[in-house]
Amino acid sequence: MDINKRFEIIINSVYNGNQSAFAKAIGVTPTVIANVVGARQGKPSFDVISKICANANISAEWLLTGNGDMLKPTTEESQVKVKPIHQPRSIEKKEDTQVVYLYDFEATAGLKALFANNKQNIIDTIKIPNLPKCDGAIRIVGDSMYPLLKSGDIILYKQQSPDMNNLLYGEMYLLSYDIDGEDYIVVKYIRKSEKGEPFITLGSENPAYAARDIDFRRITALALVKASVRINCII
Repeated sequence: MDINKRFEIIINSVYNGNQSAFAKAIGVTPTVIANVVGARQGKPSFDVISKICANANISAEWLLTGNGDMLKPTTEESQVKVKPIHQPRSIEKKEDTQVVYLYDFEATAGLKALFANNKQNIIDTIKIPNLPKCDGAIRIVGDSMYPLLKSGDIILYKQQSPDMNNLLYGEMYLLSYDIDGEDYIVVKYIRKSEKGEPFITLGSENPAYAARDIDFRRITALALVKASVRINCII
């Protein structure tokens, strides 16, 4: 079941099939809802999902993944939480507000292709205040950075050239690297390797994942993770 179908379930079971009532309850126009549940079957925007979590009694986990119960417990509070990840060593200019593109990473041919064609596969825009300039955003999968990041979180990144001299050791990066012709795309901490240059160590937040040394020259694309966005529910 995809998210469009879950919208239909909400409308039929909670709002008696009334799309206009649902739209009014969450603070959007009926056209926005019709574009999701109608013949067009468009994907709901980040803004629409946030409004549902903030204004309707719908579980964010169920809405995004289909897991758990549709309705939240009455003591549950939905939040959209923005968390800075990068801690700059010096004063960094922050934008009062900026629009960051959210990309459909699964539709791209890898991280290098995403960076090279940064106007393609855009699925939404995110307005983020009081953060340094970011080049884009994607949803992550996996739990190697849990609990700091969990699968489904959005990370906002700043692209960097794969230059070892510009690395900020200890920071979190979105990167891709090639091993025997296979491209691996990960979100990891980059640390100095005991093997010495040109090796680096890729580390995880989750202790269940072992650190790994790779030759930096195998990195094909690199971006510094600036912040994360999580739609969650706190009980």
